[in-house]
Amino acid sequence: MFEPSISVVTPTLRRPAEMRDLLQNLSAQTHLPLELVLVDGTPAGEEETRQVVEQTAPGLPFAVQYIRRGGGTAIQRNVGIDAARGAFIAFIDDDIRLEPDFFALMLEAFAQDVEHKVGGITGYITNQHLDPATSPRWQWYRRMNLFTTYEPGRFDYQTGYTINRYLQPPHDTLREVDFMSSNSALWRRQVFEQGLRFDEFFTGFGVLEDAQMSLRARQTWQLLEHGRAHCQHLHAPGGRENDGLVARKTAVNARYLFLTIVPRRTFTQEFRFWRVQAVQLVIYLSAAFRQPSKNTWAGVVGKVLGIIQSFWLRA
Repeated sequence: MFEPSISVVTPTLRRPAEMRDLLQNLSAQTHLPLELVLVDGTPAGEEETRQVVEQTAPGLPFAVQYIRRGGGTAIQRNVGIDAARGAFIAFIDDDIRLEPDFFALMLEAFAQDVEHKVGGITGYITNQHLDPATSPRWQWYRRMNLFTTYEPGRFDYQTGYTINRYLQPPHDTLREVDFMSSNSALWRRQVFEQGLRFDEFFTGFGVLEDAQMSLRARQTWQLLEHGRAHCQHLHAPGGRENDGLVARKTAVNARYLFLTIVPRRTFTQEFRFWRVQAVQLVIYLSAAFRQPSKNTWAGVVGKVLGIIQSFWLRA
């Protein structure tokens, strides 16, 4: 019986302990991957991650390709795509921990797709569910009628906003979505053979580069969320940018996503987009006044700078 091969692509930066644990986690899969393509963004001279791989790889039930390349997660994943040999390509971050049947359930779902319409399937992160009924932010979003859809995993084409996929309660179905994260997803190789890659406008720590890539794939392929393919996100602190840079990216990257996915926009769409950015700035300001600190005020400054930069941005 033919067993579909999976190449796991993982970008990493200064997380040797997380990588050691991920290697063990992947080894416990009931359907083992063919290989792990590890793209390490750590500068030359910092060898902890490479040493972890060299020490661990000989005992693993799959091959490991170690590649040194920086520039950010979008660039690193593209390098991994080009190096991957499997029939399927899985994007698994170094701080994701999969349940043992994760890949088996994913491949089972792909096998049911006899017409080959499904390009990618994302798993369900069990420790990230956000209940909108207990989230003040999402309650205010609804009161203000900020979006035209509130369905988790959908893209609001009127505002350019990706509706948080983690608003979706636990389920055991295959649910269609417009976009997927790049930390726990499995893709057909054919999607990338058609030339699709992560847009290298997105540099450094990733914000929305996965949504933009999958929304482009969604123009041709169907995307699904697998409610029974479980994993957890550990949210490792290492390798992340400071709060100010991340806040700036929430404006700049959102603007770039909107420009590229909806190249022709009406005045109403433009108004709705900038209204969302203004509301988010108020949220940053509120947090800074409630809990003043270097980080919260860095977020405010970053958001302001991002909005200014976004106003002049052209795709």
